[in-house]
Amino acid sequence: MDSGYDEHMDSAEVRQLLYELCVDLGFCLPPAEQSQLEKTPPDDADSFTRAVFVAEGLNPDHAGRHLYRQVRNRIVDAMNRSAERHEISKGFRVK
Repeated sequence: MDSGYDEHMDSAEVRQLLYELCVDLGFCLPPAEQSQLEKTPPDDADSFTRAVFVAEGLNPDHAGRHLYRQVRNRIVDAMNRSAERHEISKGFRVK
């Protein structure tokens, strides 16, 4: 994902993403792992996806492609929404 900005999602955005992953896809991470991701979210969608699988106690290398793609797509969408919000707040528009 290339969103064109160098900022991380903020903790509220990560919290919302993790809530959606739990409710919609069954990835309900333990509180300690949620907190860690909120404090220091990974920089890119692939790293974030792997971190979610590991926090769930799963090996991302052995995950089904469909499930992996579903989780990754949710993360990409959240990162894109975050980038757009940050750009709009700075007075720029993401193309």
